[in-house]
Amino acid sequence: MSVDTPASPTRTLPAPVVSSVFVLIWASGFVAARFVAPHAEAFTFVAVRLVGVAIVLGVITFGLGARWPRSRAGWRDALVAGVLMQGIYVIGVFWSVERGLPSGIAALVGSLQPLLTAAMARPFLGEVVSPRRWAGIATGFAGALLVLAPKIGAADASGIPALPLVACLGAMVAMTIGTLWQKSHAGQAELLPNAAIQFVGAAFLAVPAALLFGTGRFDASLPLWGGLAWSILVNSVAGILLLLALIRRGEVAGVASLLFLVPPVSAAMAYLLFGETLAPIQMAGMAVATIGVAVASRR
Repeated sequence: MSVDTPASPTRTLPAPVVSSVFVLIWASGFVAARFVAPHAEAFTFVAVRLVGVAIVLGVITFGLGARWPRSRAGWRDALVAGVLMQGIYVIGVFWSVERGLPSGIAALVGSLQPLLTAAMARPFLGEVVSPRRWAGIATGFAGALLVLAPKIGAADASGIPALPLVACLGAMVAMTIGTLWQKSHAGQAELLPNAAIQFVGAAFLAVPAALLFGTGRFDASLPLWGGLAWSILVNSVAGILLLLALIRRGEVAGVASLLFLVPPVSAAMAYLLFGETLAPIQMAGMAVATIGVAVASRR
């Protein structure tokens, strides 16, 4: 049974439904990270998570009889995308935050990814980003900036460490290049085996990083196992499959613009689950980001 048959849910469901579910799943990763933070060291948790995702996707791929790539190029393309999108990106962000980069600054750097993707889409993929889409991307970035403004304002600009900031920027660039690579080299590969190979590549980076930079703290408590299960099955397995499906179905600039909705949705989740306050400027930013993404994603 192939996961890429015409009956695949990612093909039969309307694009707005798939996009909405993807944003909810992607944003929930920040909630899961907050749950597990007291129970596990970041690098150790990331390594366990990526290895777990690779195993789960591998088992599902074998169980459904999906076809693994039959050429070296197929394996290479998936590994490269995984190293960039899951390995360098996740490790770079965690390392920068661990080394003192304020989370608001890290989130702002991540919000630059759709802008960079749109700028690189034409030279790398030949995709022409229309003025309307550029306007939507700019509006989406403005909305994300408003949502993040209180966190950015709380950070002492004079205390932002240079090396972690550079690492976070490098992680964002890696995610952008990985998205473009996936679209140009592995856009038509079967989703399940392609995703499984991606996480194998990411795990090859995460495990050595955990051994070099991590402390190994992992208390095996019930909240930790619950957060790990959510991170593996929902954030990673479901999230990456939806992302790959969206990349296949649309232009990368429009898909990347969905990331502008992640800060607003994450802020709303933090408000509902943890009682974090939402300033008026953040609520205005949510509306602006939504309008921007709607304009940028419209075909």
